[in-house]
Amino acid sequence: MPLQHVEIAALNEVEKAIIRQAGFTVHYPKGHVIFAAGDPADRVYLVESGWVKIYRLNADGRRVTVGSIRSPGELMGLAEALWGGERTCFAGAISNVSLVVLRKNKFEELMGAHPFLAIKVAKLLGIRMREAEQIIHEMVCWQAPGRLALTLLKMGERCGVETKNGIKLGVQLTHEELANMVGTSRQTVTTLLNTFKQEKSIVYEGRTISIVNPDKLARWIM
Repeated sequence: MPLQHVEIAALNEVEKAIIRQAGFTVHYPKGHVIFAAGDPADRVYLVESGWVKIYRLNADGRRVTVGSIRSPGELMGLAEALWGGERTCFAGAISNVSLVVLRKNKFEELMGAHPFLAIKVAKLLGIRMREAEQIIHEMVCWQAPGRLALTLLKMGERCGVETKNGIKLGVQLTHEELANMVGTSRQTVTTLLNTFKQEKSIVYEGRTISIVNPDKLARWIM
């Protein structure tokens, strides 16, 4: 199955400049919880550098990733802030991150003053809705090998760096974090990564993964 192009909901330089002028910058270390379920949804975030994962906790306390990793240039916390109420998800820093923070009322003022920004936000939310629908489809219809292969390919397209050894994923994830993203166990992810490595689809050492044969990896997607 061919890999669909990953739509990255990033702002352009003009839009980012508007956000920066109205907000303030904060820095968080890897592992920091930026917001948690139950927190007031009163802020919007622009990711300047680093990567953030959005997740929930299931009944036994296990983290379940919902939505994609937020990358540099993306807004975060949008839907809940515009809707109001409390956060229903957690946002955790996968790496050291820098964020521009904007209060909800100020963000709404910006959209009123700059209609093109409001249109962009609507488009971003539309992309994420499609993304969420695709994730549901994958969880229901695909087996764990296909889900993991697709996740690696998406990450390669989203945050990969071309090297002589293939596409090196720019963000390092534990096997547990990958398991949370694809809805399976850590043991299953470890087994599958070893399988991908043995067939020379990927190479990895520790948490660093490089995709060396995207076509072979894509054959698992079914």
